[in-house]
Amino acid sequence: MSHNVLLECAFALEVGHYMPNFPEGHPNRRIHGHSYQGLLRLKGPIDPSSGVLIELSDLQGQVSKIVEDFDHRMLNEIPGLEFPTTENLARVLYHRFREAIPFVYQVELLRPTLGMRVCFGENL
Repeated sequence: MSHNVLLECAFALEVGHYMPNFPEGHPNRRIHGHSYQGLLRLKGPIDPSSGVLIELSDLQGQVSKIVEDFDHRMLNEIPGLEFPTTENLARVLYHRFREAIPFVYQVELLRPTLGMRVCFGENL
């Protein structure tokens, strides 16, 4: 019988954005920034020949490459983030991670200052 393992990998993002679709006078229509804590979740079987789901240094390398494309950037300039809400950021990150890393099934973004958490992916 095969069992799955859950592996979580934390990452952090500092981003800038503005909300062009918000009404005139709304504070989020102006350029501002956010700090996100992210959690990438992978799920799958342990490889019997290696004893791991994925080699951790490979995982960390892939996560770092993708995070670098978003960190300290203006989100509005990234394709797919013309409306850079936290929900859309989680969606775009999920698809980028999913293309690069086997077994990705969820991305969670936390904004600790607001106590907010957004999750995008499978099994929601």
